[in-house]
Amino acid sequence: MISYINGIGIISPQKTAETTDFLSEAVEYYADFLGCVDPNFRTYIDPIASRRMSRLIKMGVASAKMCLADGGCNMPDGIITGTGLGSVEDTEKILGNIGEGSQLTNPTPFIQSTYNTISSQIAIMLKCNNYNSTYVHRIFSFESGLQDAMMHISENHENNILVGGIDEMTQNHLSIIRRLGHWKMGPANNLKLLDYSTPGAIAGQGSAYFLLSGQKTETTYCKLMDVRTFYKPESIETIESGISKFLADSDLALEDIDLVITGINGDFKNDEQYYHLNRTFFNNLPLSYYKHLCGEYLTSSGFALWLAANILKRQVVPPVILLNEKSPKRLKNILIYNHFRQINHSVMVVSA
Repeated sequence: MISYINGIGIISPQKTAETTDFLSEAVEYYADFLGCVDPNFRTYIDPIASRRMSRLIKMGVASAKMCLADGGCNMPDGIITGTGLGSVEDTEKILGNIGEGSQLTNPTPFIQSTYNTISSQIAIMLKCNNYNSTYVHRIFSFESGLQDAMMHISENHENNILVGGIDEMTQNHLSIIRRLGHWKMGPANNLKLLDYSTPGAIAGQGSAYFLLSGQKTETTYCKLMDVRTFYKPESIETIESGISKFLADSDLALEDIDLVITGINGDFKNDEQYYHLNRTFFNNLPLSYYKHLCGEYLTSSGFALWLAANILKRQVVPPVILLNEKSPKRLKNILIYNHFRQINHSVMVVSA
């Protein structure tokens, strides 16, 4: 099921869109959540059509078009999107109108609030009649999309599949979920995230699309070897054995990994599982993290995959992501390990 990543388009809280810079100077925030640095949407979307789109849809369409341009592909053989929450802003508009007892509700937010709007809008703008699907599997949404794309490629190596992960954050959603203890109770500095000993993560958002194919091209970043998810592992030992088996299925061992990217998010309680693995299972490996750059959201692993792909293509590790003083002797295999509140766990391995 090996697939090549031949193009990437990403909009995130960092300066990742419309630039060749690779985290040479990370954007610092002191905020409740990390909002995206938007590109000039007019470059990718007709201004008249843009007026009828929510910000989430504009982010999805723009990053998808960036990805296709980056990979030199005009028409994908499939479009797959993973989203944990869909268009939260449009859903809030509908519920707000209902709560106010409005008799004449604008139908546009209702139409755009459906989860498959993003993939559908991309297909409409590209005039693409090929396979189109959306996965709404909460924290597994993006990984499910990747697995679907890789299965398509295993059947036809010439396929070019556009697959992405996208989620947004609003002030209302932040306030509601804060009550559950998911987010920090006040603003935080993202670049000093590890200095906090308070519960809750720092929230974020983003949109990342990848062009996957079974064939290597001039624009190839790296190989996506495999993706796997597991739910509510019984113990740390279960996680360790699961990761070891995952690597073995790709003909790799832990000592073959040159860099581990973990999903540490600043929540001292739930991060303890990462730190335990870092002290024991990953203790001899160079370690890094990424959520201080993009925040925590249900498809944040898309940012991690962008990060890993660029590290392998450029053969450089940005100092801002490093957790320990171990420097990779080479950059060939990168393991991405992420979990959401110790319930949903995912692993990916990418190779040069």
